[in-house]
Amino acid sequence: MTPYIAVPLVLFALFYAASDVAAIARGWVLPMNRRHVRVPRIYGWGQLMVAFALCWQTAFGFSASGTRASGTLIGSAILLAGLIVMAVGQCAGGKRKRGGTL
Repeated sequence: MTPYIAVPLVLFALFYAASDVAAIARGWVLPMNRRHVRVPRIYGWGQLMVAFALCWQTAFGFSASGTRASGTLIGSAILLAGLIVMAVGQCAGGKRKRGGTL
């Protein structure tokens, strides 16, 4: 993996992780996702898993060829699990509050 691909990917993952921490700690979700998210804390944990998976795959992209395949496969599994957790945060029951940030 070349640095001009890895650096923006890691920066994006860090920005995404900041959004995750806000969703987990305060229940705050980015304005474009507020209509869809029912349980912000679960959604935030899913986002955190996705950010971790992106960093994991970037780290293994620079590794030796023997561990690159297994590292990216594990990263893909973490990414898929994070997307599933995010979907649960969008579909989970619970009534949304009107007039708040959600």
